This record gives sequence, structure tokens and C-alpha cells, in this order.
Amino acid sequence: MADYRLGIDFGGTKIEIAVLDRAGDLQLRERVPNPGIYEEAVIAVRDLVASVDQRLGSVASNLAKPGQLSSTLGIGIPGSISPETGLIKNANATWLNNQPFGIDLDRALNRSVRVENDANCFALSEAADGAGAGNRTVFGIIIGTGMGAGIVVDGKVIGGRHSIAGEWGHTPLPWTRLEEFPLPKCFCGNEGCLERYLCGPELAKDWKGVGHHNTAGIEEAAAAGDLAAIGALDRYMDRFSRACAMAINFLDPDIIVLGGGVSNLDSIYQRVPPLLARHVITPTCTTPIVRNKHGDSSGVRGAAWLWDVAE
Repeated sequence: MADYRLGIDFGGTKIEIAVLDRAGDLQLRERVPNPGIYEEAVIAVRDLVASVDQRLGSVASNLAKPGQLSSTLGIGIPGSISPETGLIKNANATWLNNQPFGIDLDRALNRSVRVENDANCFALSEAADGAGAGNRTVFGIIIGTGMGAGIVVDGKVIGGRHSIAGEWGHTPLPWTRLEEFPLPKCFCGNEGCLERYLCGPELAKDWKGVGHHNTAGIEEAAAAGDLAAIGALDRYMDRFSRACAMAINFLDPDIIVLGGGVSNLDSIYQRVPPLLARHVITPTCTTPIVRNKHGDSSGVRGAAWLWDVAE
């Protein structure tokens, strides 16, 4: 039985580690810059983990001897591991793509490492002891500069055959209206993806125009009578409700938990639930849509939760 769970949030600009004890309480949290170069990033993770284990007085659970404190390690990344090749794919930190990141970390650290998509880690964190705790099926959504989602059922991440389950941001906006054409191009190669309508920069652009990326103050502006802000929020809530209705129709989660910068908009929780009935194929839709509990810590906590403490 491991004494500590180590979790790492491997972001585009920083590498953050957190330590949870057996009870799931946070014991330590630290971050270092991400060098943005593959070989150097592997070394940075190795050194960070070694430093933390030294401070804890622990060793990797697969190396621990009787009486030694032990730790497990999970890592959340902005992409996923291909089940066929073991290589990273779909990472927006493109220098990670086609690299055997998990394998190289196992070797560099001389320990077993679990690597998972960062949105899946977010969903797992909120399902374990966050806003989704106590629910069997949790759909966790991150809406920031991009969009991602993860599915957790009975405390386990659902990865899928190709490790792309939950790639909700790259499904098309449903029930598209005439005024929403032409469909915007997405970096994934398709058109009309949810991310191109619902991520933070797109909301900011709809409000203030091309070149704007920050949504801060949009609700206050709308309350003060800013017609552009009112229109942008109206369109956003309508589109977000359609997107959630589609997720409910095919997954029917017990709860939807939101994270990322856009999740701070109070309007979502007030306006979207009443709109779901237009498109959800059930007479009464009661799916709660809630704000996350763990905030910026959720991803790194979820990476730690990739290991069951009894393993």
C-alpha cells in the first residue's frame, strides 16, 4: 500500500507536482518551468520527482522494501498516449507528439508511471473528492484557451479504444443554425468543432472582435447594458446548452463539472440548465451543471488519483 500519491500536471509552460497522503489530503505542491524541449523536459520531471521523494523520505512503490515509505506517480498531459504505438498524440504542445513519453519516464525514473490526458485527470479529481464526488458518472469539462473533457465512471477514467474518449471539443456544434455558417476551421483539420465556438478566446472575439482573447468583465459589461456583451453571452449560452444537451443524450452523466477560466462565468449555471430541455430527449432534464471544487489544483490532484492507494 503506497503512503503517498504523487501527481504531476505537465503544462505547456510549467510542470507542477502535488503530493496526496493516503487520506487524499494535500501535503506538498511545487512547480518548475517547463523547458519546452523534449529531452530536457524528461530530465526536469525526473529531478522534480527525485527531489520530492527525498523530502518525503519515500521511494517508488515498485522499489520499496518492507518498512520503507512508498509513493506512486501519475502525470497529466495535454494529449494522450496511442494504445497502438505508445507514442503521444493530439498534444497542443506539439513537440510532445510522436514521443514515447511514458516509456522514457519509466526508464528515467526507474519506476512505474501512469500518464493520462489532463482533462481526464480533471474529471477524475472532481469525481474522487471534488464537485462530482458521490456520483457514478461524471463528465468533466475544461473550458479555457481550448476545450477538453473527461469521463469517469465508478471512479475510473474511460479512455476508449483509441484513448480519445471525452474529446468533446472536437465534435461539431449540434443543431447548427443558418447564421452560424460558414463553419469555422479548427486546427484539428475539421470544421465547426465546439472548441471554435466555446473556448474563452472565441467568446472574447465575439464580444470585442478579432484580436481579443480575454473574457474578463463580460458579465459586468452585459449587466451595464453593453449590447455587444449581451449578444455574445446570449449566443454563448445557447450554444453551450446545445453542446451539453448532446453530451447528455449520448452519455447521460449524473453530473457535469466545469473547469477552466470560462467556468467562472456565473451566467452558465443560471442560464444553461433551463435551456437543455429544448434538445435533451427526455421529458424532464435534471442534470446538474456545477463549478469545480479544486480549481487550479484539480488537474494535478487527478494525476495523483490515477493510482488507487491500495495498489
